Amino acid sequence: MAKVAELLGVSTTETVRKWCRQAEVDDGRRPGTTTQESAELTRLRRENAELKRANAILRSASVFFAAELDRPQR
Repeated sequence: MAKVAELLGVSTTETVRKWCRQAEVDDGRRPGTTTQESAELTRLRRENAELKRANAILRSASVFFAAELDRPQR
C-alpha cells in the first residue's frame, strides 16, 4: 500500500486502502454501500430538499392568494 500510495502521489496509505475496500464493495466481494448507490442517495437527498423548498413556496403562495380572496373588493 505504501509503495502504491507513493507511486500515485497520495499522501497516506489509508487513502489507497479505502479505495481498495470501496472497489471490493463495488465488485460485490465485500458488503457495504456501492459507489453507484451512494451517488443515487446523494441525488435523491438533493431532489428531496428541492421538493421541500418548492412545497414551502407553494404553501406560502397558497396562503397569500387565499388572503387575497378573503379581502373585500372595491
